[in-house]
Amino acid sequence: MNESASSTPCAVPGTPLAGAVPGIMTCVHCGFCLQACPTYLALGDENDSPRGRILLMRSVVEGTLSLDDPALQEHIDRCLGCRGCETACPSGVPYGQLLEATRATIAQRVPPPGTARLLLWIFAHAIVLRPALLAARVLRATGLPRALSRLRGRLGFAFAMLAVSAPPRLVRRSYRPHGSRARGTVALLRGCVMDGLFAATNRATERTLAANDYDVVRAPGQRCCGALHAHAGDLRGARALARANIAAFERSGAAAIAVNASGCGAIMKEYGHLLHDDPAWASRAAACAARVRDVSELLASAGPRPGGSLSLRITYDAPCHLVHGQRIDRPPRAVLARIPNLTLVPLTDADQCCGSAGIYNLLQPDLSQQVLAPKLANIAATGADFVATGNPGCLMHIGAGLLRAGLRTRVVHPVDLLDASYAAAAP
Repeated sequence: MNESASSTPCAVPGTPLAGAVPGIMTCVHCGFCLQACPTYLALGDENDSPRGRILLMRSVVEGTLSLDDPALQEHIDRCLGCRGCETACPSGVPYGQLLEATRATIAQRVPPPGTARLLLWIFAHAIVLRPALLAARVLRATGLPRALSRLRGRLGFAFAMLAVSAPPRLVRRSYRPHGSRARGTVALLRGCVMDGLFAATNRATERTLAANDYDVVRAPGQRCCGALHAHAGDLRGARALARANIAAFERSGAAAIAVNASGCGAIMKEYGHLLHDDPAWASRAAACAARVRDVSELLASAGPRPGGSLSLRITYDAPCHLVHGQRIDRPPRAVLARIPNLTLVPLTDADQCCGSAGIYNLLQPDLSQQVLAPKLANIAATGADFVATGNPGCLMHIGAGLLRAGLRTRVVHPVDLLDASYAAAAP
């Protein structure tokens, strides 16, 4: 922090934003973040760039901008939280943490929109979330969402997202994994959307880990990871969910925690930061975070062992919270490269956000679609049969866009491809 900044009284003492001042002052406003920011590229407004938003944050801290200023809320709300700016930043600005702190501070003065509050409440209460996801699966099974995906606007897109959430059946046979368990115990974060709509991918994750010599154990009592809450500024809700998960995975005794949803993995790896000022949980949170691994990390470290042939043309889209939030790029590609006869086609701007960003596509539908448009064009240019990506929100958002655009490319989780390869090799 420079001398003039450190001597300026904080206008929002005791708030999450006040605690983020050192990170704010790390920004030197160099502009490297601009071309990495999807909203800046879409809107061309400096206030919708990372350095512009950081300047707004600093203005709040210094008292020249009010927390209830509509312009502040507008530009902060428009941020996807993709963290692409963190990868581009030469100064190491922790932008994701700054954004969460800013939203949490604004929420103390101005409550989030009703839609956001309702969704966060549902995801925090399993007794409501599980029946809701069950109803969604029943509706998906009727085939009605695919027909209704042709409707215009937000409603049609929502039906399209549900329609594409069922993982594709790539082969018609099953297999039993035979591994040595020599790589130690691992517990899977089952997740909420993953368990509710992508349960087949969760089972594929367990099978592929077992096939690569991991001993997969259960972790009863786990909850939503808290990512949606943290990103929306509900730090209290995020911390409550984090504590429940920490306790659940401690009871499991697993040496590693496997996560197949990149957004969940990113927040879990930051549990130590989330609970750093909680004396009863800080060390436990840091220990839990240190055990979290994306499933691609675990599989790549094991090889993974090759399976049977899949004659498919695939392109890979890097989920933002995997490539930027967790800085993981090579492992998913290494996993796909081990599948015989799979053709992996490079995707232009694979590290750019698709516009999903948790509940963002529901709260900012128009801007979300603007961000998605170039992604769909780049996918179409590959001529791929499938686009593989490791996050449920990305799978549904990109898949819905492909469906409504009439493109033949479908979406798939990388683990489902490896699982299908193992099934293809089964006797």
